[in-house]
Amino acid sequence: MKKMELLVYIGTYTEKIRFGTGQIFKGKGEGIHICKMDPASGSWQPYAVTRGVKSPSYLAFHPGRRFLYAVNELKEHEGRATGTLSAFTVDAASGELRFINKAATHGTDPCHLSVDRTGRYVLVSNFASGSVAVLPIRADGGLEEASDVVQHTGSSSDPVRQSGPHAHSVTLDATNRFVYVPDLGLDRLMIYRFDAKRGKLKAHDQPWLETKPGAGPRHFVFHPGNSFAYLINELDSTILSLRYHGERGILEEIQTVPTLPDSFRGHSSCADIHVHPSGRYLFGSNRGHDSIVIYEIDENRGTLNYVAHEPTGGKTPRNFVIDPKGTFLFAANQDSDNVVHFRIDQQTGRISPSGEVTNVPTPVCLKILQL
Repeated sequence: MKKMELLVYIGTYTEKIRFGTGQIFKGKGEGIHICKMDPASGSWQPYAVTRGVKSPSYLAFHPGRRFLYAVNELKEHEGRATGTLSAFTVDAASGELRFINKAATHGTDPCHLSVDRTGRYVLVSNFASGSVAVLPIRADGGLEEASDVVQHTGSSSDPVRQSGPHAHSVTLDATNRFVYVPDLGLDRLMIYRFDAKRGKLKAHDQPWLETKPGAGPRHFVFHPGNSFAYLINELDSTILSLRYHGERGILEEIQTVPTLPDSFRGHSSCADIHVHPSGRYLFGSNRGHDSIVIYEIDENRGTLNYVAHEPTGGKTPRNFVIDPKGTFLFAANQDSDNVVHFRIDQQTGRISPSGEVTNVPTPVCLKILQL
């Protein structure tokens, strides 16, 4: 491979899946798709497909970049009500993947995962059953049996979407001491202390941050300055700005802003959220309105100032990713089978289509790796 070439790994749905809305979706993906990316132009070229991986809907790299982990978003495995995690070795020369093993997540429909800063554990959120599991990583990158499983309990105001817990993502802070789990079903951002010696989640002094009833917390991201964080809510299409007290892992709400324009009257729900590498801009995806909302971040106060909405050029933008230099944004449109490429204006944060579109069947997650 060329030294400056990047690889994009694309998680897809390969199986039928029943979403929380009751919709049954037929995945068309073949596994984990890989494209080569030119960092100067942002162009992609299809490169390889790792087949035989069932619904690898979310991906995460090991800190050492030698291994990749994928959730298998399933309701059953070997007769048990559980999804699985799959582990792969990343070839240092080619970037291609070699399967190592898989392990049960002890919950159904695992949808998000993170690898801890030490590279010793994978943490995974099980959406349908509303639990969080910690799985140790072996020396060869393979996964061991879970060292901890925490089951959420309760419900909230929406009788359909919030009749029980739905852990939607899992994020560690920069110190590796705290874990944050937005639970859509509970309207809570759950907070845990992480014991990296034993792979255990412990109760925190602030066990959760409560959102408004019916908000539906989904994804959570830290500002690179580590003084602020942002939570995107799926059901009421809002973003919460939060002040982060890193020494204690405590959060306090600063502001709530909408992800949709006031004039929009259709149905839409939020998906992904990312901060630009510069720390100046925040981006969130809307499924239904099919757009990326852009806010400018006040880096002194953490508040958000509206910039623009940009159509994603496809249907149901799920995950999106920003390249390491902050030059490009790539939006994965799950229901139109494409990834649309955008350039980011560094002075305004606005994004504009580059004119390039990559066709990928049911793309759900995008991750970029430089070998």
